Amino acid sequence: MRSSLAPGIWLLRTFSRDSWYRGFILLLTFLIYTCFHMSRKPISVVKSRLHQNCSEMIQPPNATQDPNDTTWCSWSPFDQDNYKELLGGVDNAFLVAYAIGMFISGIFGERLPLRYYLTAGMLLSGLFTSLLGLAYFWNIHVLWYFVVIQICNGLVQTTGWPSVVTCVGNWFGKGKRGFIMGIWNSHTSVGNILGTLIAGVWVSGPWGLSFVVPGIITAAMGIFTFLFLIEYPEDVDCAPPQHHGGPEENQSSPADPGSNPYSHQECSLEAAAGSSKEPSAQPAAISFWGALMIPGVIEFSLCLLFAKLVSYTFLYWLPLYIFNVAHFGAKEAGDLSTLFDVGGIMGGILAGLISDYTNGRATTCCVMLILAAPMLFLYNHFGQNGIASSIVMLIICGALVNGPYALITTAVSADLGTHKSLKGNAKALSTVTAIIDGTGSIGAALGPLLAGLISPTGWNNVFYMLISADVLACLLLCRLVYKEILAWKSALSKDTGSCLALTPTR
Repeated sequence: MRSSLAPGIWLLRTFSRDSWYRGFILLLTFLIYTCFHMSRKPISVVKSRLHQNCSEMIQPPNATQDPNDTTWCSWSPFDQDNYKELLGGVDNAFLVAYAIGMFISGIFGERLPLRYYLTAGMLLSGLFTSLLGLAYFWNIHVLWYFVVIQICNGLVQTTGWPSVVTCVGNWFGKGKRGFIMGIWNSHTSVGNILGTLIAGVWVSGPWGLSFVVPGIITAAMGIFTFLFLIEYPEDVDCAPPQHHGGPEENQSSPADPGSNPYSHQECSLEAAAGSSKEPSAQPAAISFWGALMIPGVIEFSLCLLFAKLVSYTFLYWLPLYIFNVAHFGAKEAGDLSTLFDVGGIMGGILAGLISDYTNGRATTCCVMLILAAPMLFLYNHFGQNGIASSIVMLIICGALVNGPYALITTAVSADLGTHKSLKGNAKALSTVTAIIDGTGSIGAALGPLLAGLISPTGWNNVFYMLISADVLACLLLCRLVYKEILAWKSALSKDTGSCLALTPTR
């Protein structure tokens, strides 16, 4: 009984119980999205197997192909000269479906139980990932099969991101959100690394298992999600987090630029959110337009479009780039490409730490994007001069490219989805997350497609395209960076004024 315990002991037990549940939810959602990304990665590793230089290989004794045929070891229909365009089309089938589905998924995510929604998405994603691999065992050589499976997989995978961000947002408040979500968002890179390593085991043999094994793991994780996911702290009598309304925020005037860099349009947003001030009332789900009008959503969404374009081009084409330029084997190229994701883990954590300390999400993203542009240029021109330089540059590029991407899709999305103008209506979180990541997914679809079209003209042109996208992402944040600088100046002048007021006069 609460009354029989000393206040300190009761608080300690409550805190420990709440912390345990929060840690469990953080780990579970981490594993969930690790599986989603793990199932996306094998296609980039298997690409180098679908089209090979067969002239350097010895045909088996029972082979019926022409000895002069240089495509006998490739997998039809990717044995043609336009194989890069075909592989880009397969990638784009997934990414376009993902981008379109993401805008719809957030709306469903607000209105359906997250546990059922995530479970269905993971089971179906595991199925469609496995079906890609079964093309090897069923000896399927028609392009439409790969395209249709990728479209279906792209649609069902949109259940993942809005759901896990909403779940984490339900459990964690604003304090140190950038750091916590920076660590948590490493699931993206961990999933890419695991997907690469698992695919690498079978890429030189029965490559179908490179898809089937991640598919089975993803489906199994879906069952685990159904059994153990807890959507809200209140469901297990835990204390809900504080999203806004801290002491500093409550004392600041809404018109004060130091109170929040993105605070304006409060009245219209309150109406759009449709929330009630009574804590007992159940807030209505926000409309798409209402979520779009939250200050900062449009700028960060467009920035993510170009940032994700760069990140996903590396995700889908880096192993093939290393395979072609550095002349590594398929497995070695895939293993080396994981260093980009190792850098991504470091970049996401670093971006979260800096943005928490400075309270400048946009400025943190902008600085990292500025540094990323010259690093991409240097990696393309000098990154293949030796294994040591390649390792170092891949890690740095991964940190600078994925740092802003990780920060926007996690801490920024959660901040905007629980913006104080919504008056506590956390129902907006799923829709805001879907808008931001859906817009970013348009860039994710464009990047690999453009890489497939441009790469036949030379890899240098691909990198020029990536650098241009990086610069555009940076420019789109200029207004928000300016507002953050004004907020810092306002806070600094207040601190200076307080110090002068306390200084005794002679």
